[in-house]
Amino acid sequence: MATDFNTYKHHYRTLVTLGFPIVVGQIGTIVLNFADTLMIGHHSTVELAAAAFVSNMLTLGLLIAIGFANGITPIVGRMFGQHDYDGIGSIVKNATLANTVLAALLMLIYTVLYFFLDKMGQPEELLPYMRSYYIVNLASVPFVCWFNSMKQTFDGTANTQMPMWVLLGGNLLNIVGNWILIYGKCGLLEMGLLGAGISTLVSRIIMAIAIWIMFFASPRFKTVRLAFAKACLNRNHFLLINRMGWPLGMQMGMESGAWSLCSIIVGWIGTNALAAHQIMLTVSMLFYQVYFGIAAAVSIRVSLYHGTRDYDSITPITWAGFHLIMVVAVLVSIPVIIFKGSIGYLFTDSADVAQIVSATIVPLIVYQVGDGLQCTFSNALRGLSHVKPMMLVAFISYFVVSIPCSYIFGITFGGGLVGVWSAFPFGLTLAGILYYICFKHRLAQLRIAEPAP
Repeated sequence: MATDFNTYKHHYRTLVTLGFPIVVGQIGTIVLNFADTLMIGHHSTVELAAAAFVSNMLTLGLLIAIGFANGITPIVGRMFGQHDYDGIGSIVKNATLANTVLAALLMLIYTVLYFFLDKMGQPEELLPYMRSYYIVNLASVPFVCWFNSMKQTFDGTANTQMPMWVLLGGNLLNIVGNWILIYGKCGLLEMGLLGAGISTLVSRIIMAIAIWIMFFASPRFKTVRLAFAKACLNRNHFLLINRMGWPLGMQMGMESGAWSLCSIIVGWIGTNALAAHQIMLTVSMLFYQVYFGIAAAVSIRVSLYHGTRDYDSITPITWAGFHLIMVVAVLVSIPVIIFKGSIGYLFTDSADVAQIVSATIVPLIVYQVGDGLQCTFSNALRGLSHVKPMMLVAFISYFVVSIPCSYIFGITFGGGLVGVWSAFPFGLTLAGILYYICFKHRLAQLRIAEPAP
């Protein structure tokens, strides 16, 4: 037991050191979402509901883009463990092309969907706010994809500090921009929800430019930059990125799709429920974004161990990541439970919305174990470059289980928003169990097919 504890202690320290910058960057995203929701909510409840619907529609595509880019990390991480810098340079160049193609595809799809906003059964009063906010956010998609491509390259080389500073700077810029444009400060017009969209667009453009400047200016990447300059676009690496990226993109897309489709279901319940849903999504990010930062560190370490074929370290570091995530879950759950009656008022002046938020806190707390489990082991699978089963797991967990249960609990049984959210523990826990089974099976395969040196 003492040896096991010392082993975990070492992995805790490694994950905290590597994951802390990612967590800080994710917390910056949380603060940004809190600020967005708070500022929009206090401007008007109708705008908050419109933002909820548009954000959830676009989040589906953006998470597909993030998942697709996440495929870069295990490729780069494995090459980094093998000191294959020429390979990393080629991957960066081909990943840039792949993410540009993805951005064009997403913009095409969302442009078509724009013309069907009025056919989705949402309250008529929201449509004027939805349209302008939708267009401005859509324009930012390519910059998100270009940022993602370079961020995952940094993460794959175990350099998580630089993306952290870019994220924090971009989020701070967005918050200031929100304050100026939503409320009409500094002599500018009061633009409300549209102002929030413009601020987001500007911050995403600047973040994409900043992280690429860091790549070309940092001495740390000199060897990779030289390889990047010499590399050519090639079919093998382009297809490798797509083979890794699409299963991860679809996995994250399906998970997000469950939430987005639930937003449509919530819209059928009413404007207050939709506004409360947006607040709950923001609160839930307190948990998930920190989880994701720790789990991303797990993925990076697993990919490095995979590159060196140190399979004995993969299982302990994965469980160490889960332990850390559960500690975070407990620490965050305590204040959320204590202040659940007041949380809604942080974002809105509506007593009805705040009451719905308070009631929905219970299923949020219940699903944290399942969410932590699925986050940890899905990222461990990503580190092992074993991504194809993740699409099937996501489809079963979210589309076969979670979405139908949301409709049944929320609409058929009349549970409202609480009923919709009560379905999430079932889907997330099932996903965690299935990812764990896939992880154990893949690790056993690797021990046979690629024995340690």
